[in-house]
Amino acid sequence: MEGNVMNGAESLVRTLVNGGVDTCFTNPGTSEMHFCAALDKVDGMRCILGLFEGVVTGAADGYGRMKDAPAATLLHTGPGLGNGLANLHNARKARTPIVNIVGEHATYHIAHDAPLTADIEGIAWPVSDWVRTSADAVSVAPDGAAAIAAARTPPGQIATLVLPADTAWNDAEGPSPVPRVPAPQRVDEDRIRACRDVLTSGEPVLILLGGRALRADAAELAGRIAERTGALLMSEFAGARTERGAGRVNPERMPYVVDVALAATAGIRHVVLVGAKMPVAFFAYPGKPSLLVPETARPVELAGVADDVVDGLERLADELGAMGCEPRREAAKRPDLGSGDLDIHKIAAAIGHLMPEGCIVSDEAITSGRMLHPYTSGCPHHDWLFGTGGSIGRAVPEATGAAVACPDRKVLCLTGDGSALYTVQALWTQAREQLDVVTVVYANRTYAILHTELLNVGATPGPKAHDMFDLDRPEIDWVEMSHSMGVEASRADTAEEFNEALAAGFATPGPFLIEARI
Repeated sequence: MEGNVMNGAESLVRTLVNGGVDTCFTNPGTSEMHFCAALDKVDGMRCILGLFEGVVTGAADGYGRMKDAPAATLLHTGPGLGNGLANLHNARKARTPIVNIVGEHATYHIAHDAPLTADIEGIAWPVSDWVRTSADAVSVAPDGAAAIAAARTPPGQIATLVLPADTAWNDAEGPSPVPRVPAPQRVDEDRIRACRDVLTSGEPVLILLGGRALRADAAELAGRIAERTGALLMSEFAGARTERGAGRVNPERMPYVVDVALAATAGIRHVVLVGAKMPVAFFAYPGKPSLLVPETARPVELAGVADDVVDGLERLADELGAMGCEPRREAAKRPDLGSGDLDIHKIAAAIGHLMPEGCIVSDEAITSGRMLHPYTSGCPHHDWLFGTGGSIGRAVPEATGAAVACPDRKVLCLTGDGSALYTVQALWTQAREQLDVVTVVYANRTYAILHTELLNVGATPGPKAHDMFDLDRPEIDWVEMSHSMGVEASRADTAEEFNEALAAGFATPGPFLIEARI
């Protein structure tokens, strides 16, 4: 760029910043050099390096879940995007707003099939709601503005903009304004009446909450409706962000295990869906149904994921005369600390006993964490982030992004050792940015969930199967690994050691890791 002429990369950065996208999680390469240079010319963009693209996309997911606004990612060509796909899959299932910027070869270079040439749009579409490749430098800024608008469109979308290198370095015309973003759609009267009718039918009804309905204001309204009608109130198993804690309405979480879920929903004839879909098992199992409600249960939708769930619940509550009903709120309570050999119950008790007000919990303790809800429901107000897409390796980067989004709040990352190994590089980013994250690694030295699933699907395991699921030979030293990435860490074999370490982690600013050996 010479004189006052702005190139495509700078026009894009200025469009992002002007459009409210002021954080970029990055892992750049050669094709993105002009974008990187533009970041030094434009004030207002915070750039955070991740050492693997799965860290970059997972952090953008955690940021977007907590901000309700998109961060940008900067990824290097098709392979870089491919490395980040798993956590983009999770983010899309969570309906997290994200703007991906993916570098591409210069337009005239693509025909020569250089080593990094790939079908970037083909890679992007399965994990994106909007994809575009800029045709020239003048198009970059308006394309970037359209990507921001797409990401902000309710309920939140993944927008992927492919940026050929020459569109970044050629002359452009300046930044572009972001188009108007539609508001959430208002629920129509027919759906209000249909839900009123089933809730007053005298037949057993389940109200199932998901998405935006798991925030405190919406859950409060749903709790009033449940109290007025006697309906069972539950949440999806994997909610993107649930606001929980003492004094709030905390719906029972749909169980993961098929038989347990069917027992919990036995007799239900109608399912009122609020930002949710009919509950489905994570996997198919021989001889068991896919849906987690009786075959005779019929869905009736109050609000879809892109609808205004609060408005829909308010109007339904008015129809039912429920606004004056006091919902069942979670009483303030704290479990006692445990002692002796460490196990998952004593870890859960320590978390419930010590969790600070406003904590953000990123939960990927897939097997070991299932006991956490009973121990934490009466804690001070907090947010709980679950794995919506089932792809593991999300919690450590997700916690990283949540800490960037909410620097005034403590973040607690709960992860199995197998899951954490997918994106362990996020610890380095936490140390570099001095993010306030406490990470608890449930170190059972195995993919414990797979041992259970072997039995659930009726397979007969042998030594080869078990060998594929165990993380020994050699065992991983999480304390040494954390120290090598600049994160303070300790190891706990007893409840007393864990209680002390967790208290220290919550009291100490910056990243801290606990290897909980169970």
